[in-house]
Amino acid sequence: MSIVHVMDHPLIQHKVSLMRDKETGSKEFRELLSEISMLMAYEVTRDLPLKTVEIETPICRAQTQVIAGKKLAIVPILRAGLGMVDGIMKLVPAAKVGHIGLYRDPNTLEPVEYYCKLPADVEERELLVVDPMLATGGSASAAIGFIKKRGGKAIKLVCLIAAPEGVRRVQKDHPDVDIFVAAMDEKLNDHGYIIPGLGDAGDRLFGTR
Repeated sequence: MSIVHVMDHPLIQHKVSLMRDKETGSKEFRELLSEISMLMAYEVTRDLPLKTVEIETPICRAQTQVIAGKKLAIVPILRAGLGMVDGIMKLVPAAKVGHIGLYRDPNTLEPVEYYCKLPADVEERELLVVDPMLATGGSASAAIGFIKKRGGKAIKLVCLIAAPEGVRRVQKDHPDVDIFVAAMDEKLNDHGYIIPGLGDAGDRLFGTR
């Protein structure tokens, strides 16, 4: 079973609270999402392997640690996932960025892929699938499935806010994918929105509400 990491750092919790406030406008919402994503990336990448190299400081030669060539890719689920990319790339600017777009079929209610562009060497990279909201888990689970079909293996799911229902769905479908969230909320309402949540992250991010 995958592990769920809930990040309770005070700065993250403070910024999530500001994002929940319905009076927070799109500009501040975007800035907060980027800042939280950067803070979360610090923990998500904690297990990257290191190697020892020799460098010369202004004083002497020294043995120091650098990341051992692990390749990263960020894969936002369109459209709200785009708001998390810049914050993560501030920490890992060499990361490649893929994109995956899904819509829900009005008849079957199942996620349908309409766009997927991943790095050519996707099977060699550690992939961070990002989406602010993990509600029912249907879109996240489908996106991970599409990525696996294209060769992706080392996958982590990074979300701002999650509902227990969404976590259970992803864990059931993808027990090999760890989940990182800034907040675990109470439940979903009858319309599939997270309670207390923060509304529609995409609309608030891009000002389309």
